[in-house]
Amino acid sequence: MKKINLFILLLIAAQLPAQKNFKAAEQIKPAVFSLSMVMMHDVVNPPAASRYYAYCLMGAYEIACLQDPKMIPLSRLVKSFPQVTLTAPKESYNYQAAAVYCIYETGRLMLPSGFTLEQEQDKYIRLLRKNKLPQKVIEQSVAVAKEVAQQVAGFSKKDNYNRLSARLRYTPVKGDAYWYPTPPAYMEAVEPNWKTVKPLLIDSCNEFIPIPPVTFSKDTASEFYKLGKEVYDVSLKPTQEQLNIAGFWDCNPFAVSSSGHMALGFKKISPGGHWMNITSIAAEKAALDFNKSIAALTIEGAVLMDAFISCWDEKYRSNRIRPETYINRYINPKWQPLLQTPPFPEYTSGHSVISTASAEVLTYLFGDNFTYTDNSEEMFELAPRSFSSFRHAANEAAISRLYGGIHYRDAIENGQQQGRAIGNHIVTKIKQAGVTPLL
Repeated sequence: MKKINLFILLLIAAQLPAQKNFKAAEQIKPAVFSLSMVMMHDVVNPPAASRYYAYCLMGAYEIACLQDPKMIPLSRLVKSFPQVTLTAPKESYNYQAAAVYCIYETGRLMLPSGFTLEQEQDKYIRLLRKNKLPQKVIEQSVAVAKEVAQQVAGFSKKDNYNRLSARLRYTPVKGDAYWYPTPPAYMEAVEPNWKTVKPLLIDSCNEFIPIPPVTFSKDTASEFYKLGKEVYDVSLKPTQEQLNIAGFWDCNPFAVSSSGHMALGFKKISPGGHWMNITSIAAEKAALDFNKSIAALTIEGAVLMDAFISCWDEKYRSNRIRPETYINRYINPKWQPLLQTPPFPEYTSGHSVISTASAEVLTYLFGDNFTYTDNSEEMFELAPRSFSSFRHAANEAAISRLYGGIHYRDAIENGQQQGRAIGNHIVTKIKQAGVTPLL
């Protein structure tokens, strides 16, 4: 009997190093941030960035799910998502190390400059060694991560993204009411066919069509002229707080500044990158364990991807003129917005849609009145801002587009309605699947 007990103790001791907890939850945020840095380097546009975030977290989620019976498999949330399979026995690898490494590996496989993540992978392996994880366990964890990342990358190829480059080049629609490239760079329209990308949690791109925008008009007594005039008037004497809000939520992946014959580009994280960082901040403040942190970020990534698909479907349906173009034509030809106008149609406001959708889902996961301080923009020398809830932050993100001079009020408010509908739908879906609040 003593020999049997000794054998059991030795067996447990042999397995402990593989499942050693080395504060792995703290390692998720740097991994996601590394994705943001690569995308910022590559100037990945906002819709595409949301797609990368979604897929790069899915493998990590599934690895954790295989260890935790309380987690809901992605196959119950994402249509057609296959069951992830592993060849390695559970006791041979550290699932947390494998999950974090999988974030890097999926990014390496999918991002344009994903090869640069190899340096981050090497750093992570050194960290695992520093935390006394046995070399064999590290090697097996890396093998598991690569196996799952390949499966996720394979699944991603079924969403029609790879077919976008084969479509005809976009030509702006002729007519006074429609979007036209704006200064200073007059960039081509971003992702005019994004609606063809298959969503993850909603059923289709046009499931949440917003109400029609205010009808275009040049008449100074018209409702549309009033919308344009409001944007113009706000820009003439903005308060310091309005300037702060506009700058904080700018999130323009690539703004161009002209100086004489020179054009200088300034890179920032995308709106989706900002909300992924907010989710990381919330997970950190709430002291979520590893699995819950992965769950929050994976769900948020999927929310962002679907919200962008829905928003972009409307943008190229209404194809509405930007305030900068309208004001230059009919109010003041020398006027410039505070923020640089993004290169795609105006209605609905993307930040309003994705921020509101994110806020609804994060409110379900973390609770209402979840206070936090957002330091996402500190790297761009912008002071942190504190919020009393995710909805508070989303409302500020939405109105920032008016203060910045790049959206009319109806695109903001109707965009919020669109985002709220998306967010509420996703909350209902994940609740029905069995996803419970994280706190």
